[in-house]
Amino acid sequence: MMATQNLNGRVAIVTGGSRGIGREIAVHLHSLGARLVINYASSSKQADELASHLNSNSNNNKSSQLAAIAVKADVSDPDQVKLLFDKAEQELGAQVHILVNCAGVLDSKYPSLADTFVQDWDNIFNVNTKGAFLACREAANRLPRGAGGRIIMITTSVVGGLMPGYAAYAASKAAVETMTKIVAKELKGTGITANCVAPGPVATDLFFAGKSEETINRIKDACPLGRLGQPHDVSQVVGFLAGDAGEWINGQVIRVNGGFVI
Repeated sequence: MMATQNLNGRVAIVTGGSRGIGREIAVHLHSLGARLVINYASSSKQADELASHLNSNSNNNKSSQLAAIAVKADVSDPDQVKLLFDKAEQELGAQVHILVNCAGVLDSKYPSLADTFVQDWDNIFNVNTKGAFLACREAANRLPRGAGGRIIMITTSVVGGLMPGYAAYAASKAAVETMTKIVAKELKGTGITANCVAPGPVATDLFFAGKSEETINRIKDACPLGRLGQPHDVSQVVGFLAGDAGEWINGQVIRVNGGFVI
């Protein structure tokens, strides 16, 4: 099992990789031997600090190879997504093997559909759906064939839970799940797999935004395991899919939610 989880020599891009679930995914993939491209959208501080931490704690720190770099890119801009992959190849000296698309936003007002502003709807779809499309398209064209290529999209269990107040968010991620299932078939013969990991409630800033303590406790109580998810609950599943042991899983949506949504 350890051999099938070894990602030595592979390069992974994690969009939205500077904080929350994305950060934990980057740390976990690094622990499995991957070299990381940590994408961020605005502030560089967290991404730079994480890259520095991974480089200082790398098994390769005695060599000239970097273990991680931080790259700013707006995933909703096709030119910047292309530049993200270009910088990965230029600065790490290797093709990208793994894409984990984790960049995402939601409306922390949790409005009903009737009260959702067009600007908020457009912003959510611009990042969550268009961003996922652009990153997935670039990966589909550039990941090496027959070399363990992996496309992993972070979506949400809300697609299955259909919770009021999440219409735009759930719809944006449902589109990504459909797209990913199709691209898995379109990549037939390449050895590249494409899957979605759909977390439930996870204790991150994105989850806590706009929620009262009462709401948070109610969500905890609704989970059969009696707690919120933690970022490492999600990263472990992503790490499995990224390795050779996950090769036979393709075109799937894996809900990681402790039984919150079945």
